[in-house]
Amino acid sequence: MKMNNKPFEILTPEKRWTPGQAQLQAFNNKYEMLLAPLVHKVRKAVEEWRNSNYEGATETTKALLNHWFNKEHTNENGQKFSFYFSQRESVESVIYLYEIAKAKDKYELIKFDGLGRVSPGMFDESWTRYVIKMATGTGKTKVLGLVLVWSYFNTKYEENTGLSKNFLVIAPNIIVLNRIRKDFDGLKYFFEDPFIPENGWANRDWLNDFQLTLHIQDELKPITDSGNIFLTN
Repeated sequence: MKMNNKPFEILTPEKRWTPGQAQLQAFNNKYEMLLAPLVHKVRKAVEEWRNSNYEGATETTKALLNHWFNKEHTNENGQKFSFYFSQRESVESVIYLYEIAKAKDKYELIKFDGLGRVSPGMFDESWTRYVIKMATGTGKTKVLGLVLVWSYFNTKYEENTGLSKNFLVIAPNIIVLNRIRKDFDGLKYFFEDPFIPENGWANRDWLNDFQLTLHIQDELKPITDSGNIFLTN
């Protein structure tokens, strides 16, 4: 399949990159075998959930998703702004797995392996872990920011979510750390693009309530009850 050059277009799970015929024949024409084990079933489940207008999500989550992806935006320069579909689907997948599928351990996640390629013995961790694989330049930092905002406001506005207002962000090296630091300084990253709804959206004071303290490596400030980001490498 020809690669899609419309980054904002919503794609169905079937309308994606497909391997060449030689690759397909090597795997008995099973397209799913050429994907990461859980991807195909997660994509299909997320598509159905999106089409249901995010049925089963918290009111906070619905408000955020509809603000991010179903509303027209302009950036601080007055230009039209939209998140890429790859960013949208990544965020939706994390939220779907956590809130709707409640796949918070390896046993629940493995249920999305339709080909039997994964087993619990492959993983030592007992904590919730989701992995998002995105190419360079597709906006991983924006996905990080959106997931952070989702966790923050669900913790603040909802009860017993198991989420947090405190975040540990680990960069792979000092170059990436400095880039993220530049973005996160003063929390300006979250206000330059429409990460946070305006006050009054869904009858909440989002902008006033978003109060995080940024800590860089050993430069610790007072830890606040309102929320903290700890950035290191």
